[in-house]
Amino acid sequence: MSYVTGMIAAVPAANKEAFRAHAAAAAKLFIEFGATRVTDCWGDDVPKGETTDFFGAVKAEKDEVVVFSWIEFPSREVRDIVFEKMMSDPRMAEIGEMPFDGKRMIFGGFEPMVDTRA
Repeated sequence: MSYVTGMIAAVPAANKEAFRAHAAAAAKLFIEFGATRVTDCWGDDVPKGETTDFFGAVKAEKDEVVVFSWIEFPSREVRDIVFEKMMSDPRMAEIGEMPFDGKRMIFGGFEPMVDTRA
């Protein structure tokens, strides 16, 4: 079974195209280095919760949109190798800075338990 790294972040709405371009450029490297799928999603129907929600998790400000992303890998070991390559590849610097506050980004690695596809 595969391994997944998930991420949520708050991105200024004005940076939507900059985020898309940044994510697309990084996705090419992730795939080159061994990821099997990269998905970045712009928040469209993200409800505000009474106790907790995505906005609170990333301390989103009034002009920000929550972005939900995940990257699939063949295994956790491959994920570790891919991230090591990403951090040492000079092309990452060419992509430029993230168009959002990375300090408020939440991410983690997950072992799938149920994986169904139509």
